[in-house]
Amino acid sequence: MQTHCYKTYSFDELDEDAQQKAVESCYDINVDFPDWDDYIQEDAKEIGKLMGIEIENIYYSGFYSQGDGAMFEGSYAYQKGGVKALKEYAPQDTELHRISTRLQAVQRPHFYQLTATIKHRGHYYHDGCAEIDVLQETTDDFWHPDYDTQEEIIELLRDFMRWIYRTLEKDYEYHTEREQIEETIRMNDIQFKENGNLPGCR
Repeated sequence: MQTHCYKTYSFDELDEDAQQKAVESCYDINVDFPDWDDYIQEDAKEIGKLMGIEIENIYYSGFYSQGDGAMFEGSYAYQKGGVKALKEYAPQDTELHRISTRLQAVQRPHFYQLTATIKHRGHYYHDGCAEIDVLQETTDDFWHPDYDTQEEIIELLRDFMRWIYRTLEKDYEYHTEREQIEETIRMNDIQFKENGNLPGCR
C-alpha cells in the first residue's frame, strides 16, 4: 500500500487552465443527486391540479439524446375555475394559459364530462410513451367521444408533458452553467490539486 501526499488548493488559488479543469471535473455537482428536480416536479403537479390533471408519477430522461423527454401517469377531468386559477398562479406563462384555455374550450360542447386516464407504455420516457384514453361520462355510463375531440385532449395533455420536459431541461442547463458550478465549489470549499483535478484523480 502506498500513501501519496500532495498540496491542495482552493478554486481561486488555481490558474485559469486549472480552474477550467476543476469546473469540468465538477460539471454535475448541482444535479448529481436524486432529488435535485423535486421542486420542479412538485410545481408541475400543482399546475396540473389547477387544470384538472392529477399526476401520480412523472418520468423523464435527459438531456440532449434521441428519445429524451418527459411524461406522467395520472388522470384528467374538468376543473371548474381552472383557467383563472392557473393564470393567477403562473401569470407570465402563455403556453400554460393556452393549454388550460383549450382544455376548457374542448370540454364546453361536451358538457364538461370529458375525462382521461394516462399510463406509461414502452421503454422510453417521453410524451409519445403516454397511453391516453379519453372518455365522456354520462349519467350511467362512459363512452368515447368523436375522434377529433379525443385527439385534441390527447395532444393538449402531451403539450403539458413537453412543457414539463422543457422546464426540467432549462433548470438543468442553469445548474450546469459555469457560474453556478463555481458558486457551489466556493460555497463548499472544495479543494483541488494544482492541475485542477480533484484529490484522488491523476
